[in-house]
Amino acid sequence: YERFKDPSVIGPWHMSPCEWLPEAKSVISLFFPMSDEVLKSNRVAEVCASDLWAYARIEGQNYLGSFAKALCETFEEQGIKACAPSVDPRFAKVIGGQGISGYEGISSKTFGSRWSERHTAFVCGLGTFGLSKGIITKRGMAGRFISVIVSVPIEADERPYHDIYEYCIKCGACTKRCPMHAIDLEKGKDHVRCAEWLSIAGMMLSPRYGCGLCQTRVPCERRIPKKQTQE
Repeated sequence: YERFKDPSVIGPWHMSPCEWLPEAKSVISLFFPMSDEVLKSNRVAEVCASDLWAYARIEGQNYLGSFAKALCETFEEQGIKACAPSVDPRFAKVIGGQGISGYEGISSKTFGSRWSERHTAFVCGLGTFGLSKGIITKRGMAGRFISVIVSVPIEADERPYHDIYEYCIKCGACTKRCPMHAIDLEKGKDHVRCAEWLSIAGMMLSPRYGCGLCQTRVPCERRIPKKQTQE
């Protein structure tokens, strides 16, 4: 987690588990795959996300926030201190170099936050990054993450990988799905172009926003392509 403070990873504004919760002993990361109905609707989308995907992105994430808060309350009732960073008042984002003050020289190409659910999922053993910068889990990439920091030690799950892109087969399917051509096989993802498209999608899907085309109708949608190939 201390490595996340490196500007080449996330940035110095990223808070470690002990900064969120001084008594921190463990971090729990949870993945919630999109439903079959949501995936089916977004597979046929070519320019803008389906309505179902937009609902899952916004109302679905709101539900997960409530779930994380309820999970923390359950731990607290058992005498275990807990914190869910993504719904904590201290959570903040850096979008296009703006959003968190006190750090000089933040590039306009910088996107991040004080807590990264995806990086946490990688650390906890849920999966590795794909070319589109999503996390490829055993249940695929199409879904959402939440995490909770707790004050008790929990036996760690196995982390069955070493490289940050180990599960990505670089097939290029996500590059073809991106409406803004913001994903490149060699250069990876251009967060600025992606953000520009999300702003446009926000107007098209108002009052919601989202895209997810790079997470659907791709080999990593519901599985780990590399392991499937080996089998």
